[in-house]
Amino acid sequence: MKTSIATVSISGDFRDKLKAIQSAGFDGIEIFEQDFIATDASPREVGAMVRDHGLEIMLFQPFRDFEGLPEPLRTRAFARAERKFDLMQELGTDLVLVCSSVHPEALGGIDRAAADFHELGERAARRGLRIGFEALCWGRYVDDHRDAWEIVRRADHPNVGLILDSFHSLGRKIPPDTIRRIPGDKIFFIQLADAPAIPMDLLYWSRHFRNMPGEGDLDVTGFMRAVMATGYRGPISLEIFNDQYRAALPRLIAADGRRSLVHLMDRVRQAEPAVVADLPALPPRAHAQAIEFIEFASGGEDAGRLETILTALGFEPAGRHVSKAVTLWRQGAINILLNTEQTGFARSAFVTHGTTVSDIAVRVDDAPATLARARALGTDLFEQATAPGELQIPAIRGVGGSVLRFVDPKSDLGRLWEVDFRLDRPGPLAGAGLTRVDHIGQTMIYAEMLSWALFYTAIFEAAKAPMVDVADPDGLVRSQAIETAGGALRVTLNGAESSRTQAGRFISDTFGSAVQHIAFATDDIFATAAALAERGFPVLDIGPNYYDDLDARFGLDPDLLARLKAGRIMYDRDRGGEFFQLYGRAFGEGLFFEIVERRGDYTGYGAPNAPFRTAAQRRTARPTGMPAR
Repeated sequence: MKTSIATVSISGDFRDKLKAIQSAGFDGIEIFEQDFIATDASPREVGAMVRDHGLEIMLFQPFRDFEGLPEPLRTRAFARAERKFDLMQELGTDLVLVCSSVHPEALGGIDRAAADFHELGERAARRGLRIGFEALCWGRYVDDHRDAWEIVRRADHPNVGLILDSFHSLGRKIPPDTIRRIPGDKIFFIQLADAPAIPMDLLYWSRHFRNMPGEGDLDVTGFMRAVMATGYRGPISLEIFNDQYRAALPRLIAADGRRSLVHLMDRVRQAEPAVVADLPALPPRAHAQAIEFIEFASGGEDAGRLETILTALGFEPAGRHVSKAVTLWRQGAINILLNTEQTGFARSAFVTHGTTVSDIAVRVDDAPATLARARALGTDLFEQATAPGELQIPAIRGVGGSVLRFVDPKSDLGRLWEVDFRLDRPGPLAGAGLTRVDHIGQTMIYAEMLSWALFYTAIFEAAKAPMVDVADPDGLVRSQAIETAGGALRVTLNGAESSRTQAGRFISDTFGSAVQHIAFATDDIFATAAALAERGFPVLDIGPNYYDDLDARFGLDPDLLARLKAGRIMYDRDRGGEFFQLYGRAFGEGLFFEIVERRGDYTGYGAPNAPFRTAAQRRTARPTGMPAR
């Protein structure tokens, strides 16, 4: 399977785009005419530049407003086509995309359009070129791939074929299975894009809200199942118009795109193995069993402050690494590592970000298979030298440059604590009643949210919760949870649109650190709150107005309301159950801990409380420029 991406899909100048596309592992590009025109290189130089990056130009596009024109516009359209043919030959590509006309003087009629394409095919054949016809979903007369196919069929020319774009078909809710009737050899090219289900003008939707397959709500899997069932084995390409992507790093978007194509074809294989029997199989998405450990990189006085907070939370030192300055802190089923090494990755992370979460380890069924899947998806591997006899834990680069590790119970990795650590207290410690990691909150710029959502859902058996807007006193933060069935792995992605929000300031202050908060679960929030108070844990102060409003909204039992207020515990409920939250004050450059209790089948994360929590955090935050305490 050859993969391609339209140059319009990512930001940067033409050379930036080529470098990012090459790095992501694509085989070729669709060269968008505007990108070519914007360069200062000749067509031959542009073609050579593409090939020097190990890529091929698989498609030149777009050629607009061709079919069904009256004279003298028709003659002019063919003259324009001949000029584009000249350009294509200099670039070194043989296929041009002709999109259905929106010209106000275009005439309808399938036979008229077919005659135009037959003649264009004759002209293209004399130059060894091919014509691909695409139905724009807002085309004046042709807005359906079924009509476009009928025109191609009647044109009856070997150099004229069909180009299918998932957005144009699925955006109009055309059943994907109608594609199965088209001969695969008459499909010349496939373009893919997903999109969120937003009712709006099709042209505006297409130009601003397309995203990678798997990031939206369209049935792109069903579309590709139908395409592959025709016998098509040509290039699979991305054509994405998205305002977020235009603000993001080209390297990240290109890697995201390649990952989305691999993940998509894996879903096609699972749904209909027969249509992709000739493509290599990927290991399945990983089943997450638990978060095995969270590792902090720190040093000096910062490390001492973190130890004080861990102690106040009820954690106790349980052992040390056999060769590194790494201490294991435990409570319930939670393992926290405090790394104060003076060399290596953790040290670099601390120097760059301050005290930060440098590593997260997830327990899965098969760690090597999970790593193999991540590699196939184009994820960067992480390796660091280990001492003889120590475990080499499979690892990849995660959000914000952090490390995501995989362990499993069936290999030597299941003996991590016995092999790599000298345990002083091997059993579970009761502490303040914290039992497990409920979720991890990761912060990034909003433009990168879709990429990291795909990162998690492509590697793990995980689903996306609906995105919610969190009102910060200084702007809006978008939040979306990624979670596995049963909640063994929950990650909340928080996208900052403004640098003035708490999330935005965290990104700025930590130079791009990812994990902003960790939520621990308890079975009794009130008993845990009492234990934390005895230990001196610095609880975030929630003002009385919050509890007055809480009473008005929910009509809580007075005794419960009083207990919530006394413990500075926040509350939410839905149809499934209840949710209790207690927050610690931020430390370092903005990290903070949360303690939660879920009752019943509550599935959220307390989003209605977020504006009041961020306001309280702002009141207690240190002034800009003041040293961390």
